[in-house]
Amino acid sequence: MPLLIGAIGDDVTGSTDLALMLSRHGMSVVQTIGLPPPDLVLRNAQAVVVALKSRTAPPTQAVADSLSACDWLLAQGARQIFFKYCSTFDSTEKGNIGPVAEALLERLGEAITVYCPAFPENGRTVYRGHLFVGEDLLSESSMRHHPLTPMTDSNLVRLLGKQVRNSQTVALVDYATVDRGPQAVRDRLQELAGRKCRHAVVDALTNRHLVVIGEACAGLKLLTGGSGVAMGLPANFRRAGLLADSTGPVSLPKLTGGTAILSGSCSAATQRQVGRMSAAGPSVCIDPLELAAGKPIIADIARWAASRVGEGSVLIYSTAEPEQVAAVQAQLGREAAGRLVEQAMGELALRLRQAGMRNFIVAGGETSGAVMAALQVRSLRIGPEIAPGVPWTVTEDEPQLCLALKSGNFGDDDFFAKALAMLP
Repeated sequence: MPLLIGAIGDDVTGSTDLALMLSRHGMSVVQTIGLPPPDLVLRNAQAVVVALKSRTAPPTQAVADSLSACDWLLAQGARQIFFKYCSTFDSTEKGNIGPVAEALLERLGEAITVYCPAFPENGRTVYRGHLFVGEDLLSESSMRHHPLTPMTDSNLVRLLGKQVRNSQTVALVDYATVDRGPQAVRDRLQELAGRKCRHAVVDALTNRHLVVIGEACAGLKLLTGGSGVAMGLPANFRRAGLLADSTGPVSLPKLTGGTAILSGSCSAATQRQVGRMSAAGPSVCIDPLELAAGKPIIADIARWAASRVGEGSVLIYSTAEPEQVAAVQAQLGREAAGRLVEQAMGELALRLRQAGMRNFIVAGGETSGAVMAALQVRSLRIGPEIAPGVPWTVTEDEPQLCLALKSGNFGDDDFFAKALAMLP
């Protein structure tokens, strides 16, 4: 089975979101956790998503890891490279979206690429270059207070211009052009490339717009965006006679041991989800200040959770209101506070797997990356969809695990209950 799409995700949950999108549109997908190991053998994969932990890494590291992933995917025969980032364009003025995309353009020898984080199913749209979350500009949404990538500018052309070497190489493909169809978009991209513009932010208000963009970009070596813009890509390969539909998502195995819900995200959506779940079942909150003080709370929480193995689910969370997060960061530092919580979640996941738990629901991209690293998960197959952008997945390694990796902003208030109800 030829590898058609090679994707590079800047965090674990976003990569799973993309893998689900490609699976929904008829591709057989494998997701790797981190750079693929040398002995990884691809079986029946028309798309591979390499999930990095590069969103908040130093830009030089993010670029190096992304180029390594790109080289590996090209060596496997990938015909198109997709750089996946969050539908809220999570980044800072220093990157990492712009630097990574610029490096990939150069590695691939491509003249131009597109940027489109739109995902209308989850309320993300781009209009005249401005990113909206529901009815609000990105800068007026809860993402303004994100602890690692506070999004205070909704103008993607302007923000991207600060991330790449020359702001004059960033331009817009507006919604009116997209609305006219794939050829209009191709013509606009050709015009921009002729003017030495290498970075094109593309408007999208509907799924139809995303399909149009995907079709228009069939000939590009590199695309960038959220998972939404990938919905139009499988059809390109189908029209070219390279893709027959796969059998769809894998079924979930029935695993014993119960379920651990680990939530490190502090997004508004996850706060509501944690509030709903903590009121319904056993839960415990991790205090970063107690971690920093050296108190043995990880061992205590692990014993508490392990005593409930096989009894249903347990919720362990560090999710908190923005004011609480800011107070902790003021004492410990932004990076140190995040690192403490991520390490704690990873250690708890490992202890609970050793105690016999086999199902894990993880909220937050950074948290998911830490948990996958601790569990030494190498690759996943995509299972049934829980909510837009969030599937259950099944590990290819032993012991077999069922994993739901949720981006902080995704899912309704009852997301955790929905995910639990889908387990056999």
